[in-house]
This record gives sequence, C-alpha cells and structure tokens, in this order.
Amino acid sequence: MSARMQEPRVGPPVTGRGPIERRAGWVTFAGVMLLIAGVLNVIYGIAAIGDSSFFINDTRYIFSGLHTWGWVSLILGVIQLFAAFSLWGGGLYGRIVGIGAAGLSAIAALLSIPAYPLWSLAILAIDVIIIHQIATRGTEGRSAA
Repeated sequence: MSARMQEPRVGPPVTGRGPIERRAGWVTFAGVMLLIAGVLNVIYGIAAIGDSSFFINDTRYIFSGLHTWGWVSLILGVIQLFAAFSLWGGGLYGRIVGIGAAGLSAIAALLSIPAYPLWSLAILAIDVIIIHQIATRGTEGRSAA
C-alpha cells in the first residue's frame, strides 16, 4: 500500500458546528482600546459625579457643570464596554456603536478640557485610534455568514 499525500485544505478551518472565526489582530486591538476607553470613562464619570478632588476647582464649562459631564462620561463608558464585547463577538452592533460611542466620547473629551485638560487629550487620542481601526479594519478576519 502506498501512502497518499493529502493536499492542504484551502479556506477557513471547519469544526462540527461550522467554520471557526479568525479575528484579525487589528480588530482585537480596536476592541481592547474600546474596552480601555470605556473603563476609563466609567471611572472618571464616577469620580466627577462624586466630586473627586482630582478635578480642577472653580472651572467654567462650555455646557452645564461637572456632575453633568460625569454622567455623560459614565453613560458613554458603559456603551463603549458593551460595544467592545460585541466587536469581539463579530456583531454589527459593535462596529456601528463602537464608532458612534468613540465619536461622542471624543467630542465630550474636547468639551470637558476645562475639568481635566491632559486627560481629555489622552481620551481624544484613544478615541481617534478606535474610530480609525474599526472604520478601516472592522470586518477583517470575519467570515461571510
């Protein structure tokens, strides 16, 4: 008996339940950045609501006050956390809401510069990276279902 050589299989690997999804590294990176931004927004939202001494006192805001920005940051952070997990799961919700939440977070960061200037610029930079990675590489590694 001669040994038959098998040709390599082309296409995604298959299990008993269907193809295994191969997530691109950039999509994972965008999800991690979205998770980090969400956690940071939640932490700083809670700090702003609780009148933490971290924030600059007697600051004039463009809209409303520190408590309002705390609630805005908290809500955006929670939305970003849900979007990060949906992005990792391959859902369309994660891509759409991830870009939207990062965009709103970037705007909120710019409007809250009087409260914490360096932190706002750091959040803005993270949000720009998130938007770029999801918009340009949001479907990489996803199999057509």
